[in-house]
Amino acid sequence: MPRLPGNFSENGMAAPVYFGQIVITKSDAGFTVCHRDDQARDDLPTFCGAEAAVNLAKFDDAGNYRPLKTAPNLRHGWRLHLRQWEELTRALDYFYPGRLAVFAAWQRGELPTTSLRETLDRQSGMYRVAAKISDHQINDVVADFCRSDGGCLRAILWKRDRSGALASTKLPKEKYDPHFDQARAAAAPGRRVKTPHLPMPTFVPLLCQEPCNFLVAECRRAVKGERVPQS
Repeated sequence: MPRLPGNFSENGMAAPVYFGQIVITKSDAGFTVCHRDDQARDDLPTFCGAEAAVNLAKFDDAGNYRPLKTAPNLRHGWRLHLRQWEELTRALDYFYPGRLAVFAAWQRGELPTTSLRETLDRQSGMYRVAAKISDHQINDVVADFCRSDGGCLRAILWKRDRSGALASTKLPKEKYDPHFDQARAAAAPGRRVKTPHLPMPTFVPLLCQEPCNFLVAECRRAVKGERVPQS
C-alpha cells in the first residue's frame, strides 16, 4: 500500500506519487504523468505541457465525456511530460480540479466539511425537492453513486446530517478513510499492474469535503422516482 506524503512538494518527490488514477514520476528533465495502469508501458504517445491534460481528462476510453473528473474512468494510453513544478500542479488541477488545494487544507487541519442534509436544505429552484429524500434513500443513493468501483474516487469526509451519521452504511469503512488509496479499490483485477522495481510510492488522496452537485441531482431523481441505479 502506498504511503501518504507528509508534504507533497517539488523537493519532496523522491518516489512515484499516485494521485487518483495517475502516477507522477520525477527525473532530471522534469515530471512525467501517465495512467497508473500504464506505468510499465514504454509504447505510449507523449504529450507536453499542462494544457494537454485538459483533453486527456475530458473523455474516457470509449470517447464518452467525463462530467465527474474524480470518476474512475480516466482514459488510458498516454504519457504527459512537464518541465516544471508549476506546470505539474496546473496539470493535476486539470485532471482533478481543486483536489490539491483541498488536500493542502486538510493537511493543515483547516478543511471544513458540510453534511448532505445541510447541502440539500440550502438548495433552491428545481433542486429544492431533493431535501425531501429519506434516510433510507440516502443510504442507497450514496452507496451507489459514490462507491469507488464505478462511482467516485474521493474519500468521503462529510456526514449524512448533523448527528454525525455515516453518509451510507452500505459503503466499506475504507471509503471514509483518507489514508486509503481509493483507486486501488476501484481497479479491476486485470488492470492492477505490478512495478516491483520502482521505489515504494506515495499517494495524494482525493478528498470529498462536501456533497457535490452531481450527488444533489441524484438525490432529486430519487425523490422524484426518476433514478436508475448505476450498474
